[in-house]
Amino acid sequence: MSDAHTPEAPAGERPLQGRVALVTGGSRGLGRSLCLMLAACGAGVAFTYRKRAEEAERTAELIGALGGRGVALLSSVDSAADNERAVAETVEALGPVDVLVNNAGIVSSGMLVADTPMAEFRRLMDVHAFGPAQLCQLVLPHMRVAGQGDIVMISSVAAAEFEPRAAPYAMAKCAQETLARTLATEERAHGIRVNVVAPGLIDTDMGRRLVSVRPEDFTDEPSTPEQVASVVQAVLCSAELTGQRLAVAAGRVTSAAGALPSF
Repeated sequence: MSDAHTPEAPAGERPLQGRVALVTGGSRGLGRSLCLMLAACGAGVAFTYRKRAEEAERTAELIGALGGRGVALLSSVDSAADNERAVAETVEALGPVDVLVNNAGIVSSGMLVADTPMAEFRRLMDVHAFGPAQLCQLVLPHMRVAGQGDIVMISSVAAAEFEPRAAPYAMAKCAQETLARTLATEERAHGIRVNVVAPGLIDTDMGRRLVSVRPEDFTDEPSTPEQVASVVQAVLCSAELTGQRLAVAAGRVTSAAGALPSF
């Protein structure tokens, strides 16, 4: 797979300078683009990966080429022990986390609800809802002390479309968005902002696999990882934005409403 396009912050501007970001699932695809965007904006970046160590090393190298420091952490978001270690190692290497991007994800197997094993429902919830909830718990104390913080959930348009054969994934993403909405309300007084970016199809390995299996379901132009990362950048650089769900299709924000209304 080719490297993601290396982003550049506007000349003389590094709007996230001095901040520390933790990105889950950052070794490739959208995760890599998110890491490079954060580094280009001046943040120190730690990211988790579950396998493909060579790709994780490459992401760290690309972060370094932008003048940042990239810390690759072997960690699976559905492991409580891994999450605790990932946050602790980020703090040790870079400092307290004040930007958390819950990006890691998996897709469901595409079966009808009647045929889907309960283990699949549980796994999707672990990865998309329970793991992110634990990571939020782990970083919130640091953010409260600092009096600021940003949490971004990378969700999916699937959370509002309820297509057949996607129940475990859609359920898990709906749970993730509910977590975000609740946190945005609870943590506003602490200066912590929580938002959702919900892309449609993205031109990544995962996206291309989905198209190859279900071409009839994916006829629209995909977004690039860099386009979605640019939306996340806009969210992080918008000082008053919280409690929003930004749906993204073909590289454009199409809605800030839906499964997570603004408030």
